[in-house]
Amino acid sequence: MQETYGKIEKSVLEVLHPIVTENSCELVDVKYLRERGSRILRIYLDKQGGITVDDCANVSRELSVILDAYDVIPQHSYTLEVSSPGLRRPLNKQSDYERFKGRKVKIRTTDIVEGRKVFSGTLLGMKEEMILVEVEGHSYSVPFDSVRKANLEIDYGKGAGK
Repeated sequence: MQETYGKIEKSVLEVLHPIVTENSCELVDVKYLRERGSRILRIYLDKQGGITVDDCANVSRELSVILDAYDVIPQHSYTLEVSSPGLRRPLNKQSDYERFKGRKVKIRTTDIVEGRKVFSGTLLGMKEEMILVEVEGHSYSVPFDSVRKANLEIDYGKGAGK
């Protein structure tokens, strides 16, 4: 799954990476979009042990100053949102598929893979360029490049803290 970023998102990424690293966070995704007539720049962060409101506030404050100073988003007013990716965290990088091995996932592909385009099951990890997922007792190998969208799913069968 290749991330496709537009010109503004690429510019934001350039100034964002040092801020994220400095705050010991992981960048999950950047989206610059139009919603209900307004422009929104959304930054999704994660952190080992979980992202906090303070982490998001720190990154937001630092990023806001840099974006204004360098006029990264010219000619438009926008709302900056920095948050956790949530319980249904997107899986964007190959390393995500190893990190979340054993978790419930939902993967949608651009092409039909082994007769399917949607794989809801348990993530088994990565092998070379293939994502391994078990769906209803059957193992599938999904090419990383054919993933359109992938997210963690909530596993209602597990108790809190497990």
